[in-house]
Amino acid sequence: MRTGGECARDDARVWRLTIVYRVRIFARRSGPLSELKEKYPQLETVFYFAAWYFLNVQFNIVNKTIYNYFPYPWFVSCVHLIVGLFIMGFFWGSKLVEYEQPDKEFLKALSLPAFLHAFGHCLTNVSFAAVAVSFTHTVKTLEPVFTSIGSYLVAGTVYPLPVYLSLLPVIVGVAIASATELSFTWLGFLTAMSSNIAFSARAIFSKKLMSKMSPLNLYNWVTIVALMFCLPFAIYFEGPTLAAGIQQAIAVKGKTEFLMALASVGFYYHMYNQVAYQALGKVAPVTHAVGNVGKRIFVIGFSILAFGNKISTQTLIGSAIAIVGAGLYGVIKGKYADESKK
Repeated sequence: MRTGGECARDDARVWRLTIVYRVRIFARRSGPLSELKEKYPQLETVFYFAAWYFLNVQFNIVNKTIYNYFPYPWFVSCVHLIVGLFIMGFFWGSKLVEYEQPDKEFLKALSLPAFLHAFGHCLTNVSFAAVAVSFTHTVKTLEPVFTSIGSYLVAGTVYPLPVYLSLLPVIVGVAIASATELSFTWLGFLTAMSSNIAFSARAIFSKKLMSKMSPLNLYNWVTIVALMFCLPFAIYFEGPTLAAGIQQAIAVKGKTEFLMALASVGFYYHMYNQVAYQALGKVAPVTHAVGNVGKRIFVIGFSILAFGNKISTQTLIGSAIAIVGAGLYGVIKGKYADESKK
């Protein structure tokens, strides 16, 4: 098991190397790397998926490590987004991502999805702080259930019966896992469930915006507006004790290590989301859905190894059923979506 100092130093090295790597890619688009991409286009897709998995696992481990000595999830949620502002500023300034200026109507339409993103993001982090990472991710496999319900209530969308039936294993699996989860608390469970509702609604209300702006820029602007919604929550819930909490965290870890941990977790959060969007652009939605299931398996597995969380056999079985169900849902829904286009 690595110490907190080693994790922080490794995080810093990964951050610097990732930025340098992207700059070199930009500078050498016409070089050997470009030729390799043309000859083996699947390598780029493999890279995006590998980076997505790695960054997501790192985010979850560093995030939970912070909460073990600094239990201020609303504040840390804001830090995730603030660090994202610096990253997107770098990408826009270096032209790695083409800047798109939204108009007033777009920003107005963006306000609701951004609020839902902020609320869902903060509640997910409250859950991460309250229970084991593996349990939060198991509960979050229920998100498609709420998306299906919301799609019908908001847009009147009705999916074929097999799509709904594929959600049953997810529901059953989460119920089984929750019944014997050793770290279970109602706060952790309910905030994870509430984040499912928020993210499902965000997905529904964001669909119209996706045709007006590239996914990466849309995510960047959602991040900017979401931060404005997150800050009041952080001040309300944690403001009175935040200064004391920061001082205690510095006393435990040291100022440099604590600040580096906050910077690195924000970096991992923004980058895994950005890479996930890039991976989506390289593959069909079904492949991306299956990849998302694989990501959860990696996160749950590595979080258990990293923190030594004890997990009952029943919880393990329930988590496995829920994850497989989520993958089944993605495949079946994607299949019917492809057929409807023909």
